[in-house]
Amino acid sequence: MSIDVRPGTVVVYTDIVCAWSTLALHRFYAERERLGLTDEVRVDHRAFLLEDVNRFPIPKRYLDVELPVVGALAPDLGWTPWQQDPSTWPITSAPANEAVHAAKDQSLVAAEQLDMALRLAFFRDSRPISLQHEVLDVAGGCDAVDVDALRDALDEGRARGPMMRDYRARADDVQGSPHFFLQDGSDVHNPGVELHWVGEAGAGFPVVDAYEPEAFADLVRRAAAR
Repeated sequence: MSIDVRPGTVVVYTDIVCAWSTLALHRFYAERERLGLTDEVRVDHRAFLLEDVNRFPIPKRYLDVELPVVGALAPDLGWTPWQQDPSTWPITSAPANEAVHAAKDQSLVAAEQLDMALRLAFFRDSRPISLQHEVLDVAGGCDAVDVDALRDALDEGRARGPMMRDYRARADDVQGSPHFFLQDGSDVHNPGVELHWVGEAGAGFPVVDAYEPEAFADLVRRAAAR
């Protein structure tokens, strides 16, 4: 695999508005904390833009049927169907993903915090995270993020080019969101979950055939191995 993974990190390709990647990161962080390896393993966030892959905006109808299924696997995250006026639904996740990449220039910790905060803002709090002022408001609740520096980076577009170049360059390597890559050369797409759709995506619904949360403990241990 051609993706470079630095020691003490795991590279994860995701889209902020992907419910399955939100579940995966939540479990990964929980197992990392449980194993006492939070300071040993950091996530190197990379973008896998579903709106570009699928060639259509964030599909509300997909998420409306996915949320009850994904939410049942981690109800502690407080998943909530969109509560605001439908006109405020964010049709693009690119600005939010760009913000995470801008925060990564500050530190991996800053990127981790902002990424999860934006996911919760979308999936739990129904906030339109395609708007820059919303992104910055969310960032204000992340103690590792320098909001002024983030604002400057977004105003100047410093993170967008590197994010998109990496996304384009890895199109053949990444299967979807989430896809984890480890330093030992191994990788896994949507760890711990096996599912299938009944009916066509967007018209039917997902069915989870197997869910193995222990897969994330294994991922953390492998990522921490020297």
